[in-house]
Amino acid sequence: MVARRRSDDRIEPSFNGRGRREEDDEFALDADDRIDGRHGSKRTSKSPAPRRASAKRRPEPRKREGGGLFAFLRRVVYWCIVLGIWAGIGVAGLVFYYGSRMPSASTWAIPERPPNVKITAVDGSVIANRGATGGEALSLENMSPYIPEAVIAIEDRRFYSHFGVDPFGLARAFINNLTGQPIQGGSTLTQQLAKNLFLSPDRTLERKVQEVLLSFWLEQKYTKDQILAMYLNRVYFGSNAYGVEAAARRYFNKSARDVNLGEAALLAGLVKAPSRLSPARDAEAANARAQVVLRAMRDQGYISADEIKTAMSQTPASARSYWSGAGQYVADMVMDELQGLVGDVKEDVIVDTTIDKTLEKKAEQSLVDVLDKEGGKFDASQAALVSIDGTGAIRALVGGRDYATSQFNRAVKAKRQPGSSFKPFVYAAALEKGLTPDSVFNDAPIRIGDWTPENYEKKYNGEVTLRTALAKSLNTVAAQLVMYDGPDQVIKLAHRLGIESDLQPNASIALGTSEVSLMELTSSYAAFMNGGYKATPHVIRRVTTTDGKVLYENTYDNPPRVLSEQIVAEMNMMMMGVINGGTGSSAKLPGWQAAGKTGTTQNSRDALFVGFTSNLTTGVWFGNDDGKPMKKVTGGGLPAKAWKEFMVAAHKGLSPAPLFGMGQTLPDSGANPGTDLGNGQPMAQAQPAPEQPSTVGSIISGVFGGNADLNRYPPAPGQSRAVTPVNGGPVPPADVAGGGYDDMVPPGDVGGPQATSGAQPRRTTLLDLIMGQ
Repeated sequence: MVARRRSDDRIEPSFNGRGRREEDDEFALDADDRIDGRHGSKRTSKSPAPRRASAKRRPEPRKREGGGLFAFLRRVVYWCIVLGIWAGIGVAGLVFYYGSRMPSASTWAIPERPPNVKITAVDGSVIANRGATGGEALSLENMSPYIPEAVIAIEDRRFYSHFGVDPFGLARAFINNLTGQPIQGGSTLTQQLAKNLFLSPDRTLERKVQEVLLSFWLEQKYTKDQILAMYLNRVYFGSNAYGVEAAARRYFNKSARDVNLGEAALLAGLVKAPSRLSPARDAEAANARAQVVLRAMRDQGYISADEIKTAMSQTPASARSYWSGAGQYVADMVMDELQGLVGDVKEDVIVDTTIDKTLEKKAEQSLVDVLDKEGGKFDASQAALVSIDGTGAIRALVGGRDYATSQFNRAVKAKRQPGSSFKPFVYAAALEKGLTPDSVFNDAPIRIGDWTPENYEKKYNGEVTLRTALAKSLNTVAAQLVMYDGPDQVIKLAHRLGIESDLQPNASIALGTSEVSLMELTSSYAAFMNGGYKATPHVIRRVTTTDGKVLYENTYDNPPRVLSEQIVAEMNMMMMGVINGGTGSSAKLPGWQAAGKTGTTQNSRDALFVGFTSNLTTGVWFGNDDGKPMKKVTGGGLPAKAWKEFMVAAHKGLSPAPLFGMGQTLPDSGANPGTDLGNGQPMAQAQPAPEQPSTVGSIISGVFGGNADLNRYPPAPGQSRAVTPVNGGPVPPADVAGGGYDDMVPPGDVGGPQATSGAQPRRTTLLDLIMGQ
């Protein structure tokens, strides 16, 4: 019992060194921890197990004062920071991913701006700009200061302070768009430039990321002014105008150097929606947008309220017609020739032309005046004009009635029968064979193979001189001449003077049945004006780069001689008769010597007048594009009237000068004795060639066409053939180009035998010399 009682009073050891039990700090073994598992099991069944040391009770935390709202705000800030970090990681990942898809930054370079071709007149004024951009590039110093100010005020007011991306602008755009305000973009001018230079217009996340990266690169590599200049010279302003210079030319017909405040505001307003706000499409919308720009400029301190009032009155109400004016025909011609002269254009170039803008406007106005007044009455809908000086330089060119309606250049690209305006080449070839203006031919019915040419009035004059035949445009005499000269000789002379088109070697060439262009026909007449030198037509005088390097300069200052001075003088005297008393009397110029020739094709499908003074050679054509006949329009009608209107305007203020070889002018009273000219027009006598003795050499030369003293057309034996109308229709009248024929034979059956004149001795032939006669 004593042992049992001692066992009951036993105190278990503790680790805290205290001799008594403490309920809260008790250390005990579980039954499972004892060696004798049985004792443990018995105790477990009788009493609950003591608590483990690890399960001791801990003091509960005290509640913080002011917990609710403060804790919520702390949680919000905490999670915002967490989400911001993750968002930053995500953005960095996207930037890294899309940036890795771009080429290496070391290979980035500003793409070359498409080259512009600036086409100028002789006075340096701009005729047109051609190229993908439509205008040359200007530095900020060279353009109107209002333009960059207006663009910055409305598009990127913090342009000079941000680093390529404007966070404030992005935030403002985000808030406005989120709250239902008008949709705004947050792109800076640098971002817009990056997009225009390198990227597609697709609105994708990848493009936006790449746009930002490129903006950083642009800001690091270029100055703000350089970025702004690149932007203004490349941004699209609508109507195919890229850059401020193209836009100013397009909408205001002036350079961006001269743009005023109101015009600058209108241009800046176009950047937002160039097609919808274009003044060519909606002038009211363009002006309304310009007023928004002006208010933005005032808010930014660029202008005052008084300047706004002035600018409101400067803003144009509408834009001019796109690419209008005859100068655009010249621009097309320049672009057609430019590559052949300088090769591919890889930088901005300046093309100096020979065009006189004053003459160009007068030429266009003269055609429009005649067409508006009489075109409808005579069923004439189109016209063209070319005016050339003695060197072949084109001073004025009009390719049609209205370029905006039709861009086809009828003066250069259209080839039509010249009619009787081709006859001067026939007569010049005859003079080279030895005939003179006083050589006599018999104007009578004639049959050449199956072709029988007739005069316009179907009347015949008997014996006439060549000058009379040309003045009255007698077809029978021209037909005899071409057979006397030979068609091949006529063609050679025409090509020598400047006709480049293929000509058919047949008798009907005398009436201009082979097609030529108005420009080559006119330039060939210039050889008569300048004293016998070839006048190669050209419109490009010089091509230079913008820094002054000469790429091309024409070399037409030493033209070859193509006609002798005597032939030129004789032809000028005969063609003066066309105007003074012949078919071209409507083209008389008061106080000026003028010469020329009319031409009309079959059924009045085409009517031409080509004439010249000592200053200019001008050719005019009237007709219809579809070949529809006009109502009895001849070269002496509408073309001669338009020619006179232009030439009077072109010679205003100039001192009259005689034609080559005409010497002193004659008084206006009466006709010149011994000539077929009349109506008191000034002219001069051509000096006759001195008489040469008959020698064996001269006679042999005369037999083979070298005798200059031949004054009469010798009888031409030939075969008689039945007369067949051309193309099954009526025989072509005078001054009308007839059709061709199959078998060309010498002229025959000229009406009546050739009469001899006592004033003209019979020519001694080689046979006479051999026979001793």
